[in-house]
Amino acid sequence: MNTIEFELRGGADDYIQLIQLLKAVNCVETGADAQALVMEGLVKRNGEVEMRKRAKCVSGDVVELDDIRIVVK
Repeated sequence: MNTIEFELRGGADDYIQLIQLLKAVNCVETGADAQALVMEGLVKRNGEVEMRKRAKCVSGDVVELDDIRIVVK
């Protein structure tokens, strides 16, 4: 599995929306592509299927898509 580390900028309450995260690490080309993957149930956040495309990903979260693991720092 390929692991990507994504570092948040900002304070302790900093976050990135799930679809923005997928775009930021180049897992998808467009926001529409990211939304489709989430709505199809293909994205996991912290081991659970995440159906909320605007879910707030915070430091410590692990997002998985196919053979890609994104660790939010």
